[in-house]
Amino acid sequence: MSKSWLLHGYNKVRKYFPVLEGHPVGQTHAEHAVEAHGTIQSNIKRLMKEFKIYRKSISIMQYSTAHFHMVDYDALSIHYFWFVEVLDVFQKTKAEDDPSLNCRRSCREGICGSCAMNIDGTNTVACLKPIDPDTSRPTFITPLPHMFVIKDLVVDLTNFYQQYKKAPEDGQEYRQSLENRKKPDGFYECILCACCTTSCPSYWWNPEEVLGPAALLQAYRRISNSRDDFTDERLQALTEDHRRLYRCRTTKNCTATCPRSLNPAYAIHKMKSKHLLSPPVERIESL
Repeated sequence: MSKSWLLHGYNKVRKYFPVLEGHPVGQTHAEHAVEAHGTIQSNIKRLMKEFKIYRKSISIMQYSTAHFHMVDYDALSIHYFWFVEVLDVFQKTKAEDDPSLNCRRSCREGICGSCAMNIDGTNTVACLKPIDPDTSRPTFITPLPHMFVIKDLVVDLTNFYQQYKKAPEDGQEYRQSLENRKKPDGFYECILCACCTTSCPSYWWNPEEVLGPAALLQAYRRISNSRDDFTDERLQALTEDHRRLYRCRTTKNCTATCPRSLNPAYAIHKMKSKHLLSPPVERIESL
């Protein structure tokens, strides 16, 4: 596959999906999709792709293997601009082969975060993850780690949402300059897919105490807002129990897995710095 063909394909992706601008993860997925299309076309005679999917029913838990025959790949390619994501295979298989397969899905554009799952060892959303073109090895798909599985790939997010609600809420709105308006950029685009929180070792071992990267990212979005008059109160609420904030060990799994290219680890680090430095600064200002 020539470099010019790849460039033409990526320009086509940018033309139809301008939302990818400024999102490195999305751009990387698009580039991989272009390369995957060319590889699959070159292996047109080997259209069987094996997917090993975690399956759990109400009465029994099992790890089963499903074989998906991609005989309609060309039709899917034309409909989805010549690249196919993992979610497309789920929908095709559920509709034509195995209606008992369960997973959450909604927008199919990486906005709602419903289809979050672990694909080949990485938390991501299935609607943005291109199929691995290597037909010699299977693709492993499991639910989000360290979460109670309801059925198949559907997990219970009750505790995740409860921890998210513990982040202090917004106060009264005020006008702000354009410079201050840009400061929260990169912190409010969270889609609550739980990819970051379920990849955090601190949250794995203390889910009832640690708020998790998603909730702490939301907290910093409010703390960094120049219009907010309750910064000290928010920091106090987060640090009354040090395990909420300081259990973070900065492994940066959250940043690596975020499908929206956000940086929760940076937000947590900034909150720690702000909390630790605010008392010395206040004492200096009082002299």
